[in-house]
Amino acid sequence: MDDTLREALATGRELYRQKDYVRAEPHLGQVAAAKLPYADVHNMLGVIYHDFGQFSKAQASFEEALRINPAYTEASLNLAVTYNDMGRYAEARDLYLGALTSSSRPGGKLDSFVMGKLANMYADIAEVFASSGAFEEAIGEYRRALAMRPTFIDLRLRLAQSLRDAGRAEEALRELRAILTQNADYLPARLGLSLTLFSTGDAVAALAELESILVQHPDNPRARVYRDMIREHASRPKII
Repeated sequence: MDDTLREALATGRELYRQKDYVRAEPHLGQVAAAKLPYADVHNMLGVIYHDFGQFSKAQASFEEALRINPAYTEASLNLAVTYNDMGRYAEARDLYLGALTSSSRPGGKLDSFVMGKLANMYADIAEVFASSGAFEEAIGEYRRALAMRPTFIDLRLRLAQSLRDAGRAEEALRELRAILTQNADYLPARLGLSLTLFSTGDAVAALAELESILVQHPDNPRARVYRDMIREHASRPKII
């Protein structure tokens, strides 16, 4: 590598670390154009192009990084994100699984950063399934996410919501109570617990939970709306 390319590489990497992607791109592009076997340069360019919304260029950069270094987990994960953004969900999932498998081999233990990133990626796929009404598939992806990060209560809450929407209320209640064991005043889980209790027909327990929430959070609009809704439902005359 000559001095010009060495300087371009150093400048590009530093600007990239500063997240100054506009100024970093031409320096890194200069190195990439020289066909040097630096997988991280192509990975950085892929991140930049993805940030610019240029998904096809991002895809090409990540794929080139993986051609140079097929075991480059970060590039594989970034390519999976790009596929996901391009609507190529099956390919994204295959890459996630491939990254997990290769990172789990002896000597390739997943570090905390990668575990967290994989968890969020599984959750993104689950969200796509859930929004399409494919709740069983969403549940599976949320469980994969929680296998990576079992303490992420926001993921467990979304799992509980999908379980409830799939008609699996008792399982949803178990997940919600697990959240509240971890964080007793996590309001979204307490509200979810009240709705799920109501969905099982236990209006008394649902109202008790909402009243308890309103003692601590008297101005919470959701708790008020849910309480009034359940009260109104309970006051309707029963048809015999």
